[in-house]
Amino acid sequence: MISVEEQNRCFVPVRRILNNNDLNLFKESEAYRLIDSFICDLNESIQDKPISAEVKLSPSIEYILLILKRVEEILNLNPPVENKGSRFGNPAFESFYDQVECECPTLHAAFGLEENAIGEAGKYFYESFGNRKRIDYGSGHELNFMTWLLSLRRLDILTKEDYPAIVLRIFVQYINLMRLIQTTYFLEPAGSHGVWGLDDFHFLPFLFGSSQLVHHKYLRPKHVRDPEILEMCANDYMYLGYVRFINELKPNVSLRFHSPMIDDISSVKTWAKVNEGMIKMYRAEVLSKLPIMQHYLFGYLIPAVPSMSAAPQEGEDAEISHIHSTYGDCCGIKIPSAIAASKTGWRRLPFD
Repeated sequence: MISVEEQNRCFVPVRRILNNNDLNLFKESEAYRLIDSFICDLNESIQDKPISAEVKLSPSIEYILLILKRVEEILNLNPPVENKGSRFGNPAFESFYDQVECECPTLHAAFGLEENAIGEAGKYFYESFGNRKRIDYGSGHELNFMTWLLSLRRLDILTKEDYPAIVLRIFVQYINLMRLIQTTYFLEPAGSHGVWGLDDFHFLPFLFGSSQLVHHKYLRPKHVRDPEILEMCANDYMYLGYVRFINELKPNVSLRFHSPMIDDISSVKTWAKVNEGMIKMYRAEVLSKLPIMQHYLFGYLIPAVPSMSAAPQEGEDAEISHIHSTYGDCCGIKIPSAIAASKTGWRRLPFD
């Protein structure tokens, strides 16, 4: 266990990647290695394991599942407000977010950590449900959730023996919870690449999901085009489950039309190649993209390189030193999600 003295060195994490030089420093840093190794180790731990596989549930795993259950209860306590059928984010998300942030210290108290350590890990936790101001969500918020788990690993709350359960129980529950949050509050995609990305919101279900299928006796990447296979196997395999979910949001168009990248990947011969490609893509499209990583936070547990830019001052305009996506939609330009469109109907954006 990290000592009390070390826990007291923790602090609420802050932004340090403000430009390409900072990003390059990050890619050669201890923080990058910690994140990358954690994702790869989790990926390996669930190879060939369906969601229904028996995994060890330690007391820490069971308590984290209760934490996520409490977040779902907070969601139910903060229903969406009337928003005239808009496909954009519902303002009630702000009250949901505020309550999660308010309860964060209490939710973490059972871990027996010092106050500073709770503050550092807790920041990653409530930042993993989306951005309060923009009411959006993307792969950067998903990365915050993984960093929260990595922080608990660094604090010895989680161990390597917990890795299969981290993915097959905790991460699966988190994805299901995020679907509820996205559906309830119509979170906008943060920095969506539209149909040219894997998904509006998530990346890791495809990475972990392909690992689950690496040596499957029957299922092949091409089977994502088969609705019957998806229906039979989606509940046990994250990759197939997420493709089914996307198909349900866009039922009247083909996979080739609404998700061409996923359709292209389906022509790969083996799941091992898909998984290998997903790891490379995650490094390139998430961990190496400035519009995403400029929002990443560094503290004591996940340290910044000392020569990175100083953290923006509290209250500083978020747009200062803020790099927008080359797609022009990382923030500021409202992009309704497919989830919102499926609930309110597809219609021309100028009338929203």
